[in-house]
Amino acid sequence: MKAIQSRSAALLMAALLLGGCATGGGSSGTTSSPAPASASGAAGATTSAATITIKDFGYSASITVAPGTAVTVTNMDSAAHTVTADQGQAFDARVAGSGGTATFTAPSTPGTYPFHCTYHPNMHGTLTVK
Repeated sequence: MKAIQSRSAALLMAALLLGGCATGGGSSGTTSSPAPASASGAAGATTSAATITIKDFGYSASITVAPGTAVTVTNMDSAAHTVTADQGQAFDARVAGSGGTATFTAPSTPGTYPFHCTYHPNMHGTLTVK
């Protein structure tokens, strides 16, 4: 009987481990249709994807992207956050905590777009579209 319980426990653990590694899992926030990615990160460094990382209740460095670029937001905090344009409705991505991600499309009009977290008003960042 103990051998059956040990095997059952081992199979259950294996299934849980493999299930956690499957693609398509994880948390996601509000998303919009992604556009072709072409971006450069802060300080002019070229990157293959435009990303904003939220950690310790702050945004990663401000980023510069091409118009219509898909911007992925990853939230490393346990609390939910947003990336919301300060003015108008240029973008508003809600991101679940603990590794949650969301994607939004950068505006098609070049310019500087300050943003904030609607849940935590002390959080600010800037998206530049060139």
